[in-house]
Amino acid sequence: MTQQAAALQTYNNELVKCIEDLCTKREELNRQIKLEDEEKDQLQHDIRVLTEKLSRVNESLAQRLAARATFDRTIAETEAAYTKILESSQSLLSVLKQEAGHLSKATEPRRKEHQLQ
Repeated sequence: MTQQAAALQTYNNELVKCIEDLCTKREELNRQIKLEDEEKDQLQHDIRVLTEKLSRVNESLAQRLAARATFDRTIAETEAAYTKILESSQSLLSVLKQEAGHLSKATEPRRKEHQLQ
């Protein structure tokens, strides 16, 4: 019986050691779970912050794109109006030169007539 009692004691010791090892592994796993939960919470917080920032940037970008479109439209309209002004000025200058030429021709013969008399 002493041999059986010794074997039983050995089994008991091994059983206690296995249970302690399992408890140690469980505690390590709990520590890892806690760390990953904290990391998950931090990542979710970061996602919320970045989502809000993305929203603000998208809103600002939309406003800036609209402003740029307004600038583009204003510039195009102004350039078109300026081109019309240049064309009108060129036409006016051409007409003025023609009229000046006609006036010069009309006044030249009179001067000659006055000089002859």
